[in-house]
Amino acid sequence: MPRLIRLEATTPLKIEPNDFPRDEQGNLRKMSLCACGLSQKFPLCDGAHKRLCVSERPDRLYVYDRSRQNVIEERDDR
Repeated sequence: MPRLIRLEATTPLKIEPNDFPRDEQGNLRKMSLCACGLSQKFPLCDGAHKRLCVSERPDRLYVYDRSRQNVIEERDDR
């Protein structure tokens, strides 16, 4: 299911090794990157896809508002 999302960044997003999540012993933990574009912590996944993408249909194009929380337009994607 395609979606249009406004991203306004003009520079790359760097993920520094010091920012990698670690457990209590200092070992690296798993890190998930956002692939749906709806995360408020982009480029890291915050689980937004679990609540926002579940009702999207594969044959529709969804246009989201600037907050990436609300669909403002739905189009036929054929």
